[in-house]
Amino acid sequence: MLTTTLVVLGVLLTLAGTLILLSLHRIGPTEVGLVTRRFSRRRLSEDNPIAFQGEAGYQAELLMPGIRFQFCLLYSVQRFAWVQIPAGQLGVVIAQIGKPLPNGAKSAIYKPEFEQFTDLPAFIKNGGQKGVQRPVLSPGTTLPMHPVAFLVITRDRVYGVPISERFASAGPLTAASFALHPDNLEVVRIERDLATHQDMIGIVTVFEGDPLDSGDIASRIDSYADVAALEAGNAPDAEIIERLLSNKNSLHNSYQDFQSFLDRKGRIGLQHDPLLHGAYNLNPFLVRVERVPMLVVEQGQVAVIKSYVGLPSADTSGSDFKFGTLVRPGHRGIWQEPLRTGKYPINLYCYKAELVPTAILTLNWAERVSAAHKLDAKLESIVAKSSEGFVFKMDLQVQIHIPDAHAPRVISTVGTINNLVDEVLQAAVGNHFRDTLQSMPAVQFIETRQQVQRTAYERIRQQLETYFIETRGVYIQDVILPQELVGVLTEREIAKQEIATFEQQKQAQLQRIETEQARGTADMQVELAKSKVGVTIRTNNANARKAEAEGESFYIEQTGQAKGAEVRAVGMAKAEAFDAQVKALGVNATALVNAVEALSKSGTPIVPNILVTGGGGTIEALAATLLRNLAGKPLGYSESKS
Repeated sequence: MLTTTLVVLGVLLTLAGTLILLSLHRIGPTEVGLVTRRFSRRRLSEDNPIAFQGEAGYQAELLMPGIRFQFCLLYSVQRFAWVQIPAGQLGVVIAQIGKPLPNGAKSAIYKPEFEQFTDLPAFIKNGGQKGVQRPVLSPGTTLPMHPVAFLVITRDRVYGVPISERFASAGPLTAASFALHPDNLEVVRIERDLATHQDMIGIVTVFEGDPLDSGDIASRIDSYADVAALEAGNAPDAEIIERLLSNKNSLHNSYQDFQSFLDRKGRIGLQHDPLLHGAYNLNPFLVRVERVPMLVVEQGQVAVIKSYVGLPSADTSGSDFKFGTLVRPGHRGIWQEPLRTGKYPINLYCYKAELVPTAILTLNWAERVSAAHKLDAKLESIVAKSSEGFVFKMDLQVQIHIPDAHAPRVISTVGTINNLVDEVLQAAVGNHFRDTLQSMPAVQFIETRQQVQRTAYERIRQQLETYFIETRGVYIQDVILPQELVGVLTEREIAKQEIATFEQQKQAQLQRIETEQARGTADMQVELAKSKVGVTIRTNNANARKAEAEGESFYIEQTGQAKGAEVRAVGMAKAEAFDAQVKALGVNATALVNAVEALSKSGTPIVPNILVTGGGGTIEALAATLLRNLAGKPLGYSESKS
């Protein structure tokens, strides 16, 4: 009897020891123990898989790390790893317990009391809901979460026990099991694209929220009330643009606090405010981000903004402008103020930016394309026909300038810069040259090319002014003539060149003559100098003699006049004396007396060496001799007669 009792006691002790050992559970340092009650009088509600009041099934309380006792006959224990979110990855939480979601809701409401979903009773008590939870678990998070209450989806694994039959029978769960790509479970990074070297922004689309107002295509917190207030306060356009391009992401932590986004009346769909450079923990079930390049306006450009969102259109272009409407920034339409040089985080689904070159733009109607802009890629050499039917090609170059202040008007008029080049300029330039050349002979065009170019410039300038564009130049670059015309022009040019050659040769010979003359002149410079000096000396001598002669002439003239006066006076005196002598002596006697007086003064002999007398007396013979002497015969003259 005693032996039997000892055996039974031993068996009981062994059984008790076995039960105790089986009831002891070692929970690792990064594990939790999920307790399942095998049986209970209480039953779980149909929509709640976890027992909070001792019902049979999964228990709400988890076993924490250490040695834990759970009576094995009443409870079973399963060990699960803590939820661990690797660096660079996210954890999306899906609650399998709680209240059902309201109709139309896609995610569960979040309250601060939920903390990080580790306090399951607090989650239920504060109205936690089933489904996708709005916050995500950040990289590096390590939490002891209830494996039945919550599923946590990461890039590489799914934590928790699915209670849905669809998931339970599908084998190991992955991100694809929830229609997520593994990349969706990574931190969203907005950074510079290393391949294209472009700065990027993130265009956000959300999948939950109230519907957009009628006519809106994008959600903006508080809509455009702030823009209307600025406009009412007469704020300048630049200030309004600054407000529109800034964002309100700080109000909801850049969509990371999705509950705040919804609390501030964020709407479903495309969001006005993009994400800037940075890393963001975004719920892939609720937020999608598309990376697009930031708008860059280079020097020599402006960006004309076509706005698809904002306040209703209110035209500011005036009644004289007939090509669409211009509006102030913040309204739908083409902004009257363009964006100038800079980088702008602008949502390209809400605003379309038309880049307009404001530097001088060179367009080629030729085979080559401007590498700077390639706007003339569709332009070709102009094919024209002269009045005689010669067909030839022309390469043209046109330079235009769009003032930055006029850029919105240009875009409102033509739509895009490509339209301006391909349609407006193509027609204006091409048709003008075709019409001009068709009305004149080909040779005349070639000979008057500069005039044709000037006329084309004026015509095109006037036409482009109607589009608010300045024309800076129209240039005929090259003319490709037909071969038969080239032959005619070549022969004509050869003839012209021959004429020019002959003319040059003529000029060379003339130059040679001038050179020889110059050389001869140079060689005779010494003689020429001597001759010039001699001429000068002779001229001076002649002038001296002339002066001397003029002086002597004057002397003689004056002397003569004096002597004449003297002679006249003497003569008058003698005449009076003669007259008195005549009256006293008679004529003959007076003559004889004066003759003797004259002979006495001259030294002439009064009586000749031979005296010849005739029938008269001696006095008469002597008088005759005297008279002959006075009549001009030389003194001392004598005659002899044998």
